[in-house]
Order: sequence, then structure tokens, then C-alpha cells
Amino acid sequence: MSDKPDARPSARLSAVTLDDASIGHSSADIDHERATAIWDLIEDNSFAPCGDPGEGPYTLHISLMESRLVLDIKRESGEQVVQHHLSLTPFRKVVKDYFLVCESYYNAIRSASPSQIEAIDMGRRGLHNEGSTLLQERLEGKVDLDFDSARRLFTLICALHWKG
Repeated sequence: MSDKPDARPSARLSAVTLDDASIGHSSADIDHERATAIWDLIEDNSFAPCGDPGEGPYTLHISLMESRLVLDIKRESGEQVVQHHLSLTPFRKVVKDYFLVCESYYNAIRSASPSQIEAIDMGRRGLHNEGSTLLQERLEGKVDLDFDSARRLFTLICALHWKG
């Protein structure tokens, strides 16, 4: 786990996909949010599987399998690097709280004062940071990624739970 990007330019993701069966059917707005989150992650990330003797860039396929988060990491060539299965249990509370605050935020945009919106947004960002830190901790010794990449990846984990 690091706060600074890996010095190797190849220590990054070049493609990220979400498993269609894991996300199910959703609205066009939710699909757009997911696509934006993927684009943000690909555009700027630091990502390196720990102990990988080879070179990236890497591709990442994210899915849910039996209540576990599956991160399937391959090289751009399709060569398997590693597949990590993480329990979702440690993420449940922060994801639930994050969605509640996001719902409050979107409702507040319509009628609340700017100071109320800002306060809710600060709470939302705090929960996002908490989830990102938890993700970094859960991936320690498995994947080296910086905090900004962990934030973007946490967004995609949340995206698996977005309902249209």
C-alpha cells in the first residue's frame, strides 16, 4: 500500500470491466455513472499486483461471486496474473452509509441551502475516504495502489450495488 504512484509507468490499469451478471439491469443514468467511474479510474491510476514478476499495464474485471468481491487481474495480452476474492462483509456498513448520505445529498440539491449541501457533501466525501482506506487495507500485500486509485476503485465497488 502506498500514497504515491508506483515509479513504473506500467504499474497501472489500462482497462476495467464490471461483470454484467453482477450488476444486473439498470437505468441509462446509472450506466453512465458506472462508465464515468471506469473512465476516471483508467485515466489516472497506480495499480500493481504485489509480487508480480512481469510488467503491466493490467486489466481488471470486477465481479461478485457468492457474496465476495472478485478482482480478476490480467495483463493486456490476456495472460492471467492473479485473482483476489475479498469478503464484502467489511464494506457493508460503509457502503450502506455512503448510499444513505448520497441519497440525502441528491435530495438536498433540490431544496437545501448551500451550507447544508456542503455539510452533506463533506460527510459523503468522508465516507468515500473511509471506504477507500478500508479497500487499501484489504488489498495490502495483494495489490499496491495509491489512495486516489483506491477511491476510484471504491466507487466501482459501490457501482456494483447501484440499482436503476
